[in-house]
Amino acid sequence: MARARDDVRQALRRQVADRAEALWEVALRLHADPEYAFAEHRAAALLTSELERAGFAVERGVAGLPTAFTARSGAGGPVVALLLEYDALPGLGHACGHNLIAAAGLGAALALRAVPETAGAGTVLAVGTPAEEGGGGKAVEVEAGVFDDVDAALMFHPGVYDWARAPLTAQVQYRVAFHGRAAHPTGNPTEGVDALAALVELFNVLAALGRRLPEASHVQGIVTHGGTATNIVPEYAEGLFGLRAATTRALQELTDRLRACAEGVALATGTTTEVERATVRYEHFQDSEPLSERFAAHLAHSGIALTPPAPGVYLGSSDIGNVSTRLPAIHPFVAIMGADGSDHTPEFAAAAASSRAREVLLAATQALACTAADVLLEPGLRRAAWARHRAEAAA
Repeated sequence: MARARDDVRQALRRQVADRAEALWEVALRLHADPEYAFAEHRAAALLTSELERAGFAVERGVAGLPTAFTARSGAGGPVVALLLEYDALPGLGHACGHNLIAAAGLGAALALRAVPETAGAGTVLAVGTPAEEGGGGKAVEVEAGVFDDVDAALMFHPGVYDWARAPLTAQVQYRVAFHGRAAHPTGNPTEGVDALAALVELFNVLAALGRRLPEASHVQGIVTHGGTATNIVPEYAEGLFGLRAATTRALQELTDRLRACAEGVALATGTTTEVERATVRYEHFQDSEPLSERFAAHLAHSGIALTPPAPGVYLGSSDIGNVSTRLPAIHPFVAIMGADGSDHTPEFAAAAASSRAREVLLAATQALACTAADVLLEPGLRRAAWARHRAEAAA
């Protein structure tokens, strides 16, 4: 049985290798034509056409999102989902390497359909997930039921580290507004209630709070409206605040503290306040260790060794967190440039079309295909992944 499983993995690697040039061409086409949140029309068309040509049943516009899609091969359970990201960063293009994520998910899905043992073992679901950089396509898809009945969600992310799992925090943005009363600052100063002064005081209170927050928690704000003229006491002021925390529960606690701070400042300054969520909430990432260990083992076949992330280092947030808190999921990082670099930079955008990126794409696609095959063919692995997932959720 083990030998037969090895034969399946070898067949999947060959399928990916045979498609290496075509997958790299997809990655380069996406890289050369960056599109942004919920407007990735050409990217979605390219990917769905490739999947449809291979025999996948494609559904476009899923979850009410014009550039989201699912592509299904096979029937019944188990079900393994491969996640394709393809949005870019305004002004920077593919400086997060989503062109590689999309090509890898595409290649793994095509390989799985082409190998009889995996094509007939259940359902392969390629999920097009727009707007990871802002808008949270995966979060919307989760709520719409796209991942209902899925046994595992798999993707990789290019980066500057070779890490088996992603230390991704929960994050959300809130708009905080203060309402006061306009007046002339010299003609009738006592009639004014300064909304901007209230907003500034909120920044002061949050700065003091920040010194007592736990690791990975912080609040960062900007002023989005501070008045209209220097000779008018501002009757309205508004700030936008980004909140992050190590877990979704901690983020909720931080949100409650932001609201309490705003209400306290309003009471002290005689203003009124509104605190409203401004973005989709990204939940923290919950790694499926049984699955991420399999991915790491398969990636090692290509000579890339993954390690645990460095303690105390966090790499931002992603809507993969919303998927991972519902079902077993992986989001390993594989380096396409040195650790002295950073994503969301012009240098990383260049790296996403480099010869190293091409090598990583081939290796990661093969590892994704083999990990997906393990999910489809090994009931014990699925049970272990779900048991770990439920234990994490209950902790």
